[in-house]
Amino acid sequence: MPSEMKTLLLNPPSFERFDGGAGSRWPATREIESYWYPVWLAYPAGMLEGSRLLDAPPHRISPQETVRIARDYEFVVLFTSTVGFQNDVRLARMMKEAKPGLKIAFVGPPVQVQPVESLKASEDIDFIVRGEFDYAVTEFAQGKAIGEIAGVSYLKDGQAVHNAQRPALQTEELDQLPFATSVYKRDLVIENYNVPFLLHPFVAFYTSRGCPALCTFCLWPQTLSGHAWRVRSAENVAQEVRQALKAFPQAKEFFFDDDTFNIRKDRVLELCKKFKPLGFRWSCTARVHSDYETLKAMAESGARLFIAGFESGDPQILKNIKKGATVEMGREFAKNCRKLGIAIHADFIIGLPGETPKTIQKTMDFAREIDAATIQVSIAHAYPGTELFDQLAKSGFAADRPMSDAMGHQLPHFEYPGLTRQEMMAAVNRFYDSYYFRPRVIWRIVRKSLWDAHERRRLYHEAVEYLRLRSERWRYARKNSPTNPMASFPTTKTATGESAQP
Repeated sequence: MPSEMKTLLLNPPSFERFDGGAGSRWPATREIESYWYPVWLAYPAGMLEGSRLLDAPPHRISPQETVRIARDYEFVVLFTSTVGFQNDVRLARMMKEAKPGLKIAFVGPPVQVQPVESLKASEDIDFIVRGEFDYAVTEFAQGKAIGEIAGVSYLKDGQAVHNAQRPALQTEELDQLPFATSVYKRDLVIENYNVPFLLHPFVAFYTSRGCPALCTFCLWPQTLSGHAWRVRSAENVAQEVRQALKAFPQAKEFFFDDDTFNIRKDRVLELCKKFKPLGFRWSCTARVHSDYETLKAMAESGARLFIAGFESGDPQILKNIKKGATVEMGREFAKNCRKLGIAIHADFIIGLPGETPKTIQKTMDFAREIDAATIQVSIAHAYPGTELFDQLAKSGFAADRPMSDAMGHQLPHFEYPGLTRQEMMAAVNRFYDSYYFRPRVIWRIVRKSLWDAHERRRLYHEAVEYLRLRSERWRYARKNSPTNPMASFPTTKTATGESAQP
């Protein structure tokens, strides 16, 4: 077999401060500069000798510098996103102009959902991978013929060729993958990764892949990771934690970035038994269905914070998006976490099917009621490949407005009767203002930084960034533009049985 191709695993530069596709489930330039780890790219990087994982955005690497670095490699695996795809195509052109013999593969949700369109978008893309790409790109780098690699799509004589789908990796295979954190140690600077509600510096990796939940808007389970939930063994996870604790003594916490860490109680309890003797702090994604016993075990094993998707305070909207959770479940989850001293970062979305000004207000009221430590308010995005995208298409309305501005910030790209894009954008600002500009919350935030100079600097930097973007949102919201109404979705019923339309 030929020697391995020298391979660059690339999370590309794009918009300034853009948290792109390689680690972000919601690719965007955020209110406060944030970067998630490029976990997916770390696995093939660990399997290929002489490879490099280049995470350009958090390491401030420009397109020009990326092109210069790529000249030293024979094969580039580029993780693209729907928002950043056109930028990534331009970067591929620049890399091939600098080194014509370079091979380039695109991976990530958009090329999986639209493989033919992606391949025809640029002759510089040699192939794309559908589904998990760990072994597909590794096999190509090791010399396997492209026609024999499962999961690959490519053009031959102008026609798309789709090789057989590769089965999703199961526990034994996931346990055999290299540790993502070993690649971080080799190639990344963990201090460059910042998420406002996580302790800094932090280290993130996965303990499982996939999510059986059916949320219509959620990108990864419907594209990259799948709905089949597959786990690493508890001992394999604990082994990576032990190794990473030694490799990164400066890390203040670990984050388990699974699609849903707590989807099954018995596995959570098994992991907690492994974690407790290690004495470290950790945070994770979480659904709001976990009972008090499970949450207590998590707290006792070092859990500090959960990212939980509450999405809406309106029961009908939760049904519309197939959330599989109720407002009351969210309320009970928050109450139990408060009892146990576990912080919550609560995620909400403006513009889900059935949204009206009244449902937005209901969600804002619900957010203040649960009083999470921090919140994130996102604009609903209908990514290709999601049920939400198909839902909008069937309604007769194409969500074809830009998803982001010239800097990668989220823009509303569809609207409802009685709820315009401008109103959605204004609602995001009102949501944040009504939540954070409360004395108790201001004091809660400031108190954290009183005796910590690092946190004071971080808080000041984040406040400046947030206020700048807040001002830009208001400018967008004040613009007058024609509306494009779409078919309505089920809305909340009032006590009289009438729809709660504005």
